[in-house]
Amino acid sequence: MNQLEQLKQYTTVVADTGDFQSIEAFTPRDATTNPSLILKAVQKPAYQPLLAETLQKHKGKSTDEIVDHLLIAFGLKILALIPGRVSTETDARLSFNTEATIAKGRHLIALYEAAGISRERVLIKIASTWEGIRAAQVLEKEGIHCNMTLLFSLPQAVAAADAGAKLISPFVGRIYDWYKKSTGENYTGDNDPGVQSVANIYAYYKKFGYATEIMGASFRNTGQILALTGCDLLTISPELLQQLADTDAPVERRLSPDKATQSDIKRLSFDEKGFRFALNDDAMATEKLAEGIRLFCADAAKLDHLIQTAA
Repeated sequence: MNQLEQLKQYTTVVADTGDFQSIEAFTPRDATTNPSLILKAVQKPAYQPLLAETLQKHKGKSTDEIVDHLLIAFGLKILALIPGRVSTETDARLSFNTEATIAKGRHLIALYEAAGISRERVLIKIASTWEGIRAAQVLEKEGIHCNMTLLFSLPQAVAAADAGAKLISPFVGRIYDWYKKSTGENYTGDNDPGVQSVANIYAYYKKFGYATEIMGASFRNTGQILALTGCDLLTISPELLQQLADTDAPVERRLSPDKATQSDIKRLSFDEKGFRFALNDDAMATEKLAEGIRLFCADAAKLDHLIQTAA
């Protein structure tokens, strides 16, 4: 049994890609996308017909509307290949606008439902800003489930869970990147700051009985993935899925609810002022959240330009 098959015994494996062929090859339960992945996919020759079809079908509509329909077109293709859920991201340019994020989440779900897809099969991805978390709180009460992305710290995770978010996506690799650049060290296994961050969030959630699911994301190597075996979900790129499938070494469960409930952790609570102060106090989380939003905004702008040029 290869490492991917072993991992699936302890953790729900999610494909982090907009590439349908990769999704078919690795049979994940769920799939996640983001502006960067969709931009990358839509430039491949294999996906030009999907772009052309979307442009033709929605001719005359605004760029924003066409982008939304393109995201849904990708989501529908992905949902045809998996038994579970697809994550579709709101525009990162709305990251500090609660009302606009709520409106976008409702709109994306309405488009999915118009195409015959139940809202239970869709997660709306929202940046883990204070404003994004407040938007998720409203959407969750309407049965629109949210995936809190660009999450780099325990305060973000606590605030998201207290808001009732369905799922969080802590970014293991980007945390690792920051510490590697800051210290010059190559971290591995349990010493990896990204791995430690997710393990701490996992312990906190299980200790205090939160229903919010934890999905480790943004991996740089299979060592990070295997160090989090037992996490609720892990979303993994096709390249790393292939490496796991090509390796037969044994995989051990590293995270378990039993261990977590025995951990000595204090309960936390954040109002807006406390949240902003705690986030500001964490240089890594502050910098990576801002950088992540900037990068997703840049790719969203590139996708807009691509559509305007092709229309």
